[in-house]
Amino acid sequence: MTLGLTPSQTVGPFFAHCLPWPDGPYVVDEHTPGAFWLRGRITDGAGEPVPDGLVESWQADPDGRFAHPDDPRGAGVEFRGFGRCPTDAAGYWAIRTLRPGRVPDAAGRPQAPHIDLSILGRGLLDRLVTRVYLPDEPANAEDPVLAGVDPARRGTLIAVATADGFRFDVRLRGDGETVFFSV
Repeated sequence: MTLGLTPSQTVGPFFAHCLPWPDGPYVVDEHTPGAFWLRGRITDGAGEPVPDGLVESWQADPDGRFAHPDDPRGAGVEFRGFGRCPTDAAGYWAIRTLRPGRVPDAAGRPQAPHIDLSILGRGLLDRLVTRVYLPDEPANAEDPVLAGVDPARRGTLIAVATADGFRFDVRLRGDGETVFFSV
């Protein structure tokens, strides 16, 4: 007996109108000293924009503390550590945040400052998880996660400086595909 293929299922497109909230892109208030924009664009394997995606960010505050009950130190005042932004019709998104501090990995080794991103969208049955490293960070050279990535692909994890912050584009497939992590 031969069985046919099970029809594929897709998620969405409900992200752009069900999950965002008005201040979702603001991890910190717009006027917080040191705040910057982390902006980017999500494209598919053909380089076409993903107009109905959703980007979630999670990060430590500048002192390496998380706004989470599992971190007894707690994050600084006015820092939620989490942002959420839908993509627009051209696939662009933006999060207003602060430079994160260093945090230890599971083995206690210090990691370079980074921002974790989850990417959700139509056709993705699971979220994709990646990291954003800042280009001018000396600790990148000793980061255990970044060191474990093929040197030819590390550049897909490093943001580019802009006039008002950093740019981090996400390519879902194909040439220049962003490195994603299994978590």
